[in-house]
Amino acid sequence: MNTPTNFEEFWPYYVSQHLNPTSRRLHFVGTSLAIGCVAISPMVPPALLAAPVLGYGFAWVGHLAFEKNKPATWGGAKFAAWSLRGDLRMWKHMITGGMDAEIERCETAPTFADAAPAVH
Repeated sequence: MNTPTNFEEFWPYYVSQHLNPTSRRLHFVGTSLAIGCVAISPMVPPALLAAPVLGYGFAWVGHLAFEKNKPATWGGAKFAAWSLRGDLRMWKHMITGGMDAEIERCETAPTFADAAPAVH
């Protein structure tokens, strides 16, 4: 199998693309800002438009500048949806302090190199 068929197969690949601590911190900031924008959007509707710009903006800087790889969101609709779910799972692991353990756990899991080719 060359590509994941479900999110649980995709997750170890997602983790493998987020090994740089600075990149993970940028994802955390972006996801936090996006969540905040969604939360205040009933009172400030334009905030909903800012959510994906902030969320993906910070994440893409992390990928391009620090990970030196291509964001999985660029791999098509399925990977974009799984990537968003991965962002939220990584955010949760970072909040609870479990991301380093998750990286270690996923080190032995198969990854899918063709899911999102590296930026050259």
